[in-house]
Amino acid sequence: MYHNPVLLKQSVDALVTNPDGIYVDCTFGGGGHSREILSRLSDKGKLFSFDQDLDALKNTIDDPRFTLVNQNFRFLENSMLAYGVSHVDGILADLGVSSHQFDEAERGFSTRSNAPLDMRMNVMQDLDAKKIINDYEEEDLADIFYHYGELREARKLAREIVHHRKSKKIETTEDLKNLFNYIPAFKQNKFFAQVFQAIRIEVNQELEVLKEMLVQSYKILKVEGRLVVISYHSLEDRLVKRFLKNGMFEGEPQRDIYGNYAKAFELLQTKAIIPDDKEIEENSRARSAKMRIGIKL
Repeated sequence: MYHNPVLLKQSVDALVTNPDGIYVDCTFGGGGHSREILSRLSDKGKLFSFDQDLDALKNTIDDPRFTLVNQNFRFLENSMLAYGVSHVDGILADLGVSSHQFDEAERGFSTRSNAPLDMRMNVMQDLDAKKIINDYEEEDLADIFYHYGELREARKLAREIVHHRKSKKIETTEDLKNLFNYIPAFKQNKFFAQVFQAIRIEVNQELEVLKEMLVQSYKILKVEGRLVVISYHSLEDRLVKRFLKNGMFEGEPQRDIYGNYAKAFELLQTKAIIPDDKEIEENSRARSAKMRIGIKL
């Protein structure tokens, strides 16, 4: 399977409120969510799905109601305008890396396989993991590991990388992992997951892209339109949670004389929705998923 969609029924149940409406799936991947959305739409309904990964285009759906847009979802608003659509009824974003991207060893996303340092979701872009590891300044590497990987030893990791690459270029995932073979075995899985996450976020500018998508989603959603976002780590979830709460990512919103601030969304549920034990047992990659749903005010 290309990708096993997480929280499939729950996300589409929350998303589709008008069978005749226009919907967006920001992360097409294997098309699991898109197919479920289409199953809820009438002949008048429309679905636009985005994916920048060329591999995902092979999964396109033959349906007159469906359009697959080969773009990063940071271009959501302009892409929709290019199709003559200014407002939509709902937007779904299942963030992170697809099962296919993890399982294709040569993409370099997985900690389990030896592969070239790549990690690009869009293989046409220039910046890849190898350039970051071999060309970035020590201070920049430390910032990436600290802010995107939440690694306390970020400065030490950056220093070791810079020291090693002076004598030999770091070419593969195994080259990188071997620099830190002193990490105790019981800590290695979590440690390398954090290291790879940090590099991947920088390669794909994931947090900046997410912010751009959220802002554009608010602009093109109809009033009472729904934004459904599934995230897989705390950095993403914090951005989504804050934006749905007050339409901002940092700072304090302006309040009226009564101390109330204007809300961008009404939350369908105050707490994040998570997969149940059965789904996690069937799909281990669902275990870290958190879904939040906002209704535009």
